[in-house]
Amino acid sequence: MILALVLGALLLTVVPAARAGVTVSNDRRAIATKLGHKFVFHSTIRNDGATTASGLVAHLNVVDLSGHTYVDPEDWSSHRTRYLATIAPSGSTTLAWPMNAVNSGTIGVYVAVLPRSGAPVPPTTGPTVRVRIQDRKTLNSGGILPLALGIPGALGLLALSVRSRRRRTRMVPVGEDGL
Repeated sequence: MILALVLGALLLTVVPAARAGVTVSNDRRAIATKLGHKFVFHSTIRNDGATTASGLVAHLNVVDLSGHTYVDPEDWSSHRTRYLATIAPSGSTTLAWPMNAVNSGTIGVYVAVLPRSGAPVPPTTGPTVRVRIQDRKTLNSGGILPLALGIPGALGLLALSVRSRRRRTRMVPVGEDGL
């Protein structure tokens, strides 16, 4: 019982200190882009505490805000976890988060900072960046239009050419067959 109290007191004093004074901010509140485009936003993790902040990890989270967009975070960004170097008191570090607009709709992205130890403390999260992805409707997606129209057109011309040749060879002029 005493051991449990000592361990509990130790966790209460050590674990919150790992994240005390750490704040997360972003370089923007909203992003508007189009489907298939890439975009980047930056987060600053600041240590406003009196002691050095170490052993922290920052993680990018992606969530659907509209209820209509499929979100697989690995599709949106392949660099979602960053292990942070020690941040001195009153110091900061800025991270770039490259992302891909995978689906149209409205998503929210936010960064959570938590101790690498896995201690059961609430993460420090930054504000949500609202990302609106406009659907890109194009007739010539990926330059396929000439191919999509050209191949059936070429096949049609080839078929007409073969048909016309067959007609000409079948038609025998009168008087040439010896009659």
